[in-house]
Amino acid sequence: MGREGSIGRVEFMSNFKSIVERLRNLENERKNLLLEIEELKKMAESKAKALESEVGMLREEVKSLRVLLGGEEPAVEEEPQQKKKPRK
Repeated sequence: MGREGSIGRVEFMSNFKSIVERLRNLENERKNLLLEIEELKKMAESKAKALESEVGMLREEVKSLRVLLGGEEPAVEEEPQQKKKPRK
């Protein structure tokens, strides 16, 4: 083997260390991205809940204003009924 064999081995080890370092960096980035995704999901859920609350208050305000302006009781809103699936 001699000198050529040891040069090949050095290149292999250098390349191997480079690959291991890349894998570590990618795993670390993956972990950080997953944490960021979870945080963003929590923020989105919180924003959705706040908007739902605001929309509910606005609906109530609209009902109240209609009663004040029209002097009539608001109609009771019914939830749309789901169609029942025929049994097989």
